[in-house]
Amino acid sequence: MLCIGTSSARPRMAHRTGPEVKNLDRLNNPEYTAPMYLDTYYLILVVPTIFLSLWAQFTVKSAFSKYSKIRCSRGITGAAAAQILMDANNISDVRIEQVAGSLTDHYDPAHRVLRLSQPVYGEPSIAAVGVAAHETGHAIQHARGYGPLGLRSTLVPVANIGSSIGPWLALGGLVAGFPFLLTLGIILFAGAVAFYLITLPVEFNASARALAILKQNQVLDSRELAGVKKVLSAAAMTYVASALTAVMSLLRLILLSRRRH
Repeated sequence: MLCIGTSSARPRMAHRTGPEVKNLDRLNNPEYTAPMYLDTYYLILVVPTIFLSLWAQFTVKSAFSKYSKIRCSRGITGAAAAQILMDANNISDVRIEQVAGSLTDHYDPAHRVLRLSQPVYGEPSIAAVGVAAHETGHAIQHARGYGPLGLRSTLVPVANIGSSIGPWLALGGLVAGFPFLLTLGIILFAGAVAFYLITLPVEFNASARALAILKQNQVLDSRELAGVKKVLSAAAMTYVASALTAVMSLLRLILLSRRRH
């Protein structure tokens, strides 16, 4: 899913890849870290990444807003572009549906459904075609058996548990003086961080596929492709910021545990 605005304080064009991650709103939120417990590590390690996330979200919202106002020369909507690209890649078992909301676009591998938000599905803008192509990139990954996508899906249950209770267990164990809970919480949260990290190659690859197939199938001209690249590059920064926030939050918990000992 493209993380624009994220469903995580959403400018999200895609941190989600279907309903199997529907409980990961907290994990997908680039502003989410471990429960706030003010300490030096939090201020030094985590706070800067939160500001980076806010900047990345602002950038991606601005890029999407700009290019959603520019109509593509062929007048192709997001849904039409997705269909063209799936036909070109011999994918016939994926449905394209409209979903409510803005930038709630995602590919659902379990049900083989490409869901496009209202501003993308029926709009013939450069941004709409770019987002649709990115999500189609996920469908192509699935059809081609792209390893990191399968690994990310495997990590979803671990990430759900780790993001929900891992940080609370860790800080609870830290405050109450229970090393076992502290260690368990860190291990669980590490699973959520792994989900963040594996998301990076999945999303980068989907964007690269999107640009390549749009060019190969002459859906957009070179000027329009440059606009799509700006939107997708801005979206990529939200994934980087989210992953960095997660990693720094994990490092903070580890450092707190060592200080406790």
